[in-house]
Amino acid sequence: MKYDRQERQRYLLITLFLVIAVTLGFAEQGITESISSFLTIQVMPARLIQDYSTFGVGGALLNASLVALMGLLLTRFSSVTLAGPTIAAVFTMFGFGLFGKSVLNIVWIILGVFIASRLAGKSFGSYSLIALFGTALGPLVTYVMFDLGLPYAVSLPLGALSGIAAGFLLPALAGQMLSLHQGYSLYNMGFTCGFLGLFAASILKASKAMDPIEVFWNTDPSTALTLIIPIFSLLSILYGFLFSPHSFRKIIGEVIGIQNQTGRLPSDFFDIVENSESPWVNMGLLGFAGFAIVIATGSIINGPIIAGLATLMGFGLFGKSLRNSYPIIVGVVGAALLFGKPLTSPGVILAILFSTTLAPIAGQFGIIIGIISGFIHLTMVEATGLWHGGFDLYNNGFAGGLTATLVITIIHWYQTISIKEDFIDET
Repeated sequence: MKYDRQERQRYLLITLFLVIAVTLGFAEQGITESISSFLTIQVMPARLIQDYSTFGVGGALLNASLVALMGLLLTRFSSVTLAGPTIAAVFTMFGFGLFGKSVLNIVWIILGVFIASRLAGKSFGSYSLIALFGTALGPLVTYVMFDLGLPYAVSLPLGALSGIAAGFLLPALAGQMLSLHQGYSLYNMGFTCGFLGLFAASILKASKAMDPIEVFWNTDPSTALTLIIPIFSLLSILYGFLFSPHSFRKIIGEVIGIQNQTGRLPSDFFDIVENSESPWVNMGLLGFAGFAIVIATGSIINGPIIAGLATLMGFGLFGKSLRNSYPIIVGVVGAALLFGKPLTSPGVILAILFSTTLAPIAGQFGIIIGIISGFIHLTMVEATGLWHGGFDLYNNGFAGGLTATLVITIIHWYQTISIKEDFIDET
């Protein structure tokens, strides 16, 4: 597969992002200690919420960058275009490399998806997004390998087989789950992984092998983590302007045009612009906006929050814009204030960032429906994590899929009733 100049530049830009992240981590923790904490992370618990930066910022950033690099290489060698969906996946992998995914626990899920593609007689490229986003089930692998208390001779291969089995089942489920919310939740694989995680958690609970969920949430300020999103956002905006063949005015017009998109899956913003890199500007603006929201709440920038911001940025190329995201966030904040929940609590601040999976609802049906959806989302997301035992890292994707299914079903029912009433009136 030939790669045009724009795609080569995208690979270089993302590689630059990863190099910057590792450099910042090494500068803060030191190279030797970063490598040591990276190795520690591979065997640490990974279920929600496990902030890898508590084991060392340098090691966490090294792990995140290597996880993202694996996604980037998978994209490159599976002959898939590096565009909106794949870049969103790579950025999401980077974020969750600070927050549950490790080099060790994701490889088995990818292998499982690969085996499924062979069995189905399809190219791995056609399943590549399932493989990339499906790494949300990485904690299942880690849990079986290291948290069941079994001898390593048993637990290591059993954990690997668990990941392969999960990856193998994901392609069969992903399409069906998408049909439930009809593309109005951007984190469809979060919905799918949550569904599969329910069964995995149920089996472990039935066998009395499920431990309670523990939360590791870093509250120590980190210069490296604080700088990452502003740097990524600034570089994204500069790239969007400097490497576009169009004028400044044309790029601004395209960015405004992106704001008018609903964002419903699949919405690759590169497909709606004229040979331009202007979606990167939208991506950078979302990064700055999300960062400003986190600072405004008084939250400490840590691994999970970077995961939320990196995912927000990544989907700035694939469904999210400032216009369709803010109503959802307003709804989440409104629900938190109404129910007396601190905006800085882990569940709430992560919901503020990840709830934007529902951005297409606001984009399609307007501000009020978007706010209502965000409100419902917060009430759901606090319950769903327990359902799948913390095995689905994209818990907001699971809750968002359920919320979108409810909201869209009601809207379509109402629209059907209105059409029938209009028909009766006319006759």
